[in-house]
Amino acid sequence: MTATNNQPILVSGVHRSGTTWVGKMLAADPQIAYISEPLNVWHRPGVMRIPTPRWYSYICEDNQSDYEAAFHEMLSFQYHTGLEISSINSMKDLFRMGRDWWRFSNGSRKSQVPLIKDPFAIFSSEWFSSFLGCQVVIVVRHPAAVTSSLMKLGWNFDFRDLLDQPLLMRDWLDPFRSEMEHIIESTDDLIAQSCLLWRMVYQSVDELRQKLPELIIIRHEDLSLDPKGRFEQLYQELGLEYTSAVEETIRDASSRRNPKETSQRGVHSVRIDSQAVIKSWQQRLSHVEIERVRQLTSDVAPLYYDVGDWQ
Repeated sequence: MTATNNQPILVSGVHRSGTTWVGKMLAADPQIAYISEPLNVWHRPGVMRIPTPRWYSYICEDNQSDYEAAFHEMLSFQYHTGLEISSINSMKDLFRMGRDWWRFSNGSRKSQVPLIKDPFAIFSSEWFSSFLGCQVVIVVRHPAAVTSSLMKLGWNFDFRDLLDQPLLMRDWLDPFRSEMEHIIESTDDLIAQSCLLWRMVYQSVDELRQKLPELIIIRHEDLSLDPKGRFEQLYQELGLEYTSAVEETIRDASSRRNPKETSQRGVHSVRIDSQAVIKSWQQRLSHVEIERVRQLTSDVAPLYYDVGDWQ
């Protein structure tokens, strides 16, 4: 099969849902240029020159003038070398600059299709589709799996990042306002934080599929169980070329020979035993914790998971 579509691609979903894995497996196609998290508050200025003020910063028609020029520059592979050099504080930053400069240079020279992997763009998916012309892929992952991953890493979330965005609250999250206000001081309750964020993201995704009928929603568990078959189908839906080299990359990344868990230092690693990771949350969480996650997400989780997916 040959590639049939040159639209940019957005891969999104709540953070720790597997967007890195999905994005990099799609970028196994040599016509794809991988761009990581321009809406991450710590993104590199060489990649996108404007700062991102908050986690899950929301972009829509009402504020797009703040972002549109920078995103068009990024999608046309304009790398801001001067800004990047001025922000370098470590050898790690220097190596990142080399990596990103090469990706942008290669993308421009080969006229590659930009793929943006960014969980923090999830609420802005409609803008990415309508204004930037992106094909949008949303990764859904079991709420217990997302919760166990966040607990393993000890990652808190400050809901003020969402509450302080009037447009985001107006368009998507106002029904959750009181819950967010209540949970702000619960800095140690990672289960409650994770479940609330998961519900808000995937309730919004369910509403989004009414606005974007071409939206592609795929469960992390389905990809993990059958990487070859599911990724081949995803490639076809996106109009990408699924070659033997692509298949080999996907097979190597998901092999049973790979580690069953990512390490603390390799939280973004994509080489893992994909089948083992499907139910790894059952070993990380106690029965009481699993039941709490199930109860806290019971209004949204049935949109994507049935009773058997909790066993």
